Amino acid sequence: MSKALRHRPERIGITLSPDGSVEVDVLVRALNQRGGWPRAITADDIAHVVKHGSKQRFAMERGRIRALYGHSIPLAIAYEPAQPPSVLYHGTNQANAQSIMVEGLLPMGRQVVHLSTDVETARQVGLRHRGCLVILVVDAAEASHDGIRFYQGNKNTWLADAIPADYLRQL
Repeated sequence: MSKALRHRPERIGITLSPDGSVEVDVLVRALNQRGGWPRAITADDIAHVVKHGSKQRFAMERGRIRALYGHSIPLAIAYEPAQPPSVLYHGTNQANAQSIMVEGLLPMGRQVVHLSTDVETARQVGLRHRGCLVILVVDAAEASHDGIRFYQGNKNTWLADAIPADYLRQL
């Protein structure tokens, strides 16, 4: 579901609406046509993933499903600005951290920057990068006060268009 709703919908033959959503029935049909599952996928299976998924990446309403964040494809997703916690974290590697401390946090291949509410989540995210792990601390309170907009992806993930280097320090 993550690959289909965040990165490559064409891989399973679906087309996302401009807001990134698709009818649940269309997703179910496409997943079942792709095959490789121990049994047929149902709308209840999709609802279970939405409700119980550990990363809370999806939302379902009015018969449609969409990824809440993490898109690498261009979509017109409207995030609602929200007041972030005073501090957020970002996990990366040493090579990336050096350029981030100069250029700031940029979305790179995503639409928005992903930030974590705690060090452990940032550590888990940062371990996907090769090399020495670095945890960056984001002064979200000051950044927000200065006009940087934040959006809540889920209870552990916050989003921003970009974070200038002035609001960052290494843990």
